[in-house]
Amino acid sequence: MPRFTSYDGTRLAYHLAGSGDPLLCLPGGAGRSADYLGDLGGLTAHRQLVLLDNRGTGDSDTPTDPATYRRDRLAHDVDALRRHLDLDRVDLLGHSAGAGIAMAHAYDHPDRLHRLVLLTPALRAVDLTPTADDWTHHLASHAHQPWYPAAAAALDRLNAGHATHHDRLTAAPLFYGRWDDTTKAHADAERTQRSLPALEGYWAPGAFTPGTTRRALMALDVPVLVYAADHDPIAPPHRCAELADLIPTATLTVQPGGGHFPWLDDPHHLVQAIAEFLR
Repeated sequence: MPRFTSYDGTRLAYHLAGSGDPLLCLPGGAGRSADYLGDLGGLTAHRQLVLLDNRGTGDSDTPTDPATYRRDRLAHDVDALRRHLDLDRVDLLGHSAGAGIAMAHAYDHPDRLHRLVLLTPALRAVDLTPTADDWTHHLASHAHQPWYPAAAAALDRLNAGHATHHDRLTAAPLFYGRWDDTTKAHADAERTQRSLPALEGYWAPGAFTPGTTRRALMALDVPVLVYAADHDPIAPPHRCAELADLIPTATLTVQPGGGHFPWLDDPHHLVQAIAEFLR
């Protein structure tokens, strides 16, 4: 398992999978290790995935200063990894909260980007977080499911801040395009993959400056793929379309039937779209 020393002396780990030109991959969660990304549905057939364990997660060390967990400061680790890999510019993929880190990197080092994939991105960084009406629409689309009453009640407990891991697992079907043994195991694994300090630190005061981030994205001149899935409540396609509209060089792809982890729902669609974009 390769490791490198980041800007503040914290030792961070990354994992390599596949072959080809490197694609730096930033996990979300926030505070979840890169394990949950797997091979991104087989994208390893086209690229070597460089899967970073963000500080305090997975095989990376816990930082001395908890303030470095903050979203915008995590972007400094991305550039440290770029330098460690001796790359002038990087192809960068960020999933969910990892897309928020990728946007911060785009703000800090637009000249160090080659291509950018924002995969079912968390949208608080650009002030496009789903509204109550968005959630009402999403919940209504699942009301016919047998698991829905328990999932909706568990989601209420999550939103109130009183949830257990059992509640998170009970609410999990709302975040997947399908619910079966594979996706249930994926959701259950979160228990051992998430760091609570990293989660809390990501959202610390000062982490988000939407106006500044928007202006940086509007000035970006590298190809950007905004990848949405039509059953994802965190990155609804119409909100992702607004994000894509901010970026002159962006294209939007929407995966039918996909949830927040779309490589589990239709890996062929995801791999084809991202591999074609990266070519």
